Amino acid sequence: DGFAAACQGLEEYLGREATLITDDAKKIYRFAFDREIALEAEVHSCQLAAYLLKPGSNMDIPNLVRAWTETGVDRGEQSEQEHVAAHASLLPKLWQSLKENLQATKAWELYREIELPLSRVLARMERTGIAVDVRELETIGAELQAKIVDLEERIITAAGYEFNINSPKQLGEMLFERLGIPPVRKTKTGYSTDAAVLEFISDSHEVVPLVLEYRQLVKLQSTYVQGLKDVWDQETGRIYTNFNQMVTATGRLSSTEPNLQNIPIRLEEGRRIRKAFVPGGGYQWLLAADYSQIELRVLAHISGDSTLTEAFRGGQDIHRRTAAEIFGVALEDVTDSQRQAAKAVNFGLVYGQTDFGLAKSLGIAKKEAASYIDAYFHRYPGVKEYMDHIVAQARKDGYVTTLYNRRRYLPEIGSRNFQRRSFAERTAINTPIQGTAADIIKLAMVEVEKRLEAEGLVSRMLLQVHDELVLET
Repeated sequence: DGFAAACQGLEEYLGREATLITDDAKKIYRFAFDREIALEAEVHSCQLAAYLLKPGSNMDIPNLVRAWTETGVDRGEQSEQEHVAAHASLLPKLWQSLKENLQATKAWELYREIELPLSRVLARMERTGIAVDVRELETIGAELQAKIVDLEERIITAAGYEFNINSPKQLGEMLFERLGIPPVRKTKTGYSTDAAVLEFISDSHEVVPLVLEYRQLVKLQSTYVQGLKDVWDQETGRIYTNFNQMVTATGRLSSTEPNLQNIPIRLEEGRRIRKAFVPGGGYQWLLAADYSQIELRVLAHISGDSTLTEAFRGGQDIHRRTAAEIFGVALEDVTDSQRQAAKAVNFGLVYGQTDFGLAKSLGIAKKEAASYIDAYFHRYPGVKEYMDHIVAQARKDGYVTTLYNRRRYLPEIGSRNFQRRSFAERTAINTPIQGTAADIIKLAMVEVEKRLEAEGLVSRMLLQVHDELVLET
């Protein structure tokens, strides 16, 4: 039939030296891997190029044709097939415009050296999947269910009457009417009982921490234990995720169907779920390698702060060092609580956190949080200079870039609205840091794949979880 003939034609084209311009290169690589084609053609992705030029924009091909070539296709009397073919005929013109803009904005190297080869890496990872011990998942699920039932009973006992814990309306009535806890926020349907509200009132009554724990365990049970079982392939014993390369404004990858990047590991139960991922198909080990405090290292580099840089070069515990600087004590005298506060300052400032935000996260007075931030900037003046400079640069240019010239546009940087402007300023500070860290691990993925292929190794990459790579070996 027509589809089979089209597939045959594409197979032949990919097997010879040629250039293929498509919407999404990853789909072409998946096609080639599925059919074991010795790929000779050079593949280019219009959507990937457009994403680098204008992240967050509409990526469908008709829209890109209109936006980047100032032409379009009049549907008129065309059939669906004719309409698609008309747009396909405009892809070379679209690609030429996108390529010229990538070169003009200095993003061509980012596209050619990182993002395009990464599409090939991701296609292989998606096809490979990761093995899961489903019996271990079932064991974890049974244990979680027992804990959930126990928590339900304890919550009902603490409340003094039976109600539906999963109903925000009934939960709100129990907390704010029956128990008399002062309400924090109301919605159109009643009292707000979201996580932020429950955290805020967690010291008000013994039942609140129980509800928080209950919700965490229910989430683990439904989203991760049952969710992973639902997508587990009985034939291969593996789970297959989708890696989204063209979603986030910072350049970070995301994972969907299922999301394998957000398995919570702060809870023991979350860590156990992660351990259900195992080597499969004759492989013996899962190897997980991650960057140590990569965003703080990037901050040290781009700010040029000598104290922060020397701390990393000296192999020091950066949170302990920051605590020593903030609290004016010797490294060996830093307490656990001081280190924890310094850790919150280190990571908070990377995300442009204010004294209000820091006070909330540490549970301290705003004045005390402000003193921590002032002390931090006094000891790391290069960081303060970087932040002031990057915000001023963003106001001038309307965008910020990573070290690999990934741009993020900030239309609200000059807004008269304080909240919008403040968010844009925080984004200006964070994007070069988080975005560069994302670029670095993407580059690492490309280089690791090259080495595995060049040296004929059987090890293979399975997952990327933010700053971590997981391989099967």
